[in-house]
Amino acid sequence: MNRWPARAILADDERLMRDQLALALQQAWPELRIEAQARNGLEALEAAKQWRPEVVFLDIRMPGMNGIETARAILDWADEQDTMAPEIVFITAYDQYAVDAFEHGAVDYILKPAEPERLAKTVARLCQRLRQQTSPSVVDMAPLSQPSLTHVLQQLTRQMSAPSRAPLQWIQASMGQSIQMVPVEDVLFFSSDDKYTRVRTATQEHFIRKPIKELLEELDPAVFWQIHRSSLVNVRAIEAARRDDRGRLVLSLRGCSETLVVSRNHSAQFKGM
Repeated sequence: MNRWPARAILADDERLMRDQLALALQQAWPELRIEAQARNGLEALEAAKQWRPEVVFLDIRMPGMNGIETARAILDWADEQDTMAPEIVFITAYDQYAVDAFEHGAVDYILKPAEPERLAKTVARLCQRLRQQTSPSVVDMAPLSQPSLTHVLQQLTRQMSAPSRAPLQWIQASMGQSIQMVPVEDVLFFSSDDKYTRVRTATQEHFIRKPIKELLEELDPAVFWQIHRSSLVNVRAIEAARRDDRGRLVLSLRGCSETLVVSRNHSAQFKGM
């Protein structure tokens, strides 16, 4: 198989695990260049900023900033830089963490210690996804079924958090001296700036102080998709997706004259399988 040339960084708080994975990757993917090894999430984030690798291998359980938080930080930084986020592969000793979600191909996982046969599948998947990045397909809104990295991170967070909570059903928005209860199902999108998050329905808009990061933890990830580091959209409200003159993916919503721009790192979820 033609191996796509790529750079990678590894993050695991156990030195032996890093060394074992590095050796296994060298055998499974000789062309891969491992640019850095990190002992924790913060070091991995800094290495990702320095090297801008195509692939990042992250241990899920690390002290301080864990692998899920690190992946989110890398994704947010890539959005801020308007650059393509790396492919994320999680390293875990516990196969209960969202294995089904990984099988959809949004990201992948490796169980410790890395088995050659399973690692070969991961390498093949990574090579295919890296090749696809250089050959973008036409936007296809049917089906809207491919999970994004954000969706997988949300599922992982919920599985690692106890106790689990039901998705948020109501938004509490201030209206003068009173509080208005807005049904979440009526929200078309959330858009955030440094101080407030805008809540847009078909008939009204409200402003709340809850940031996008918090909403991501509380909303149903099957209904609300992150399309930018500062925006969430109700997928049931999407009417169409198109490319503008700059090549950006733009969403039109039912019952709303506004359009939403999807960042490059979140556009893959709108491509047909």
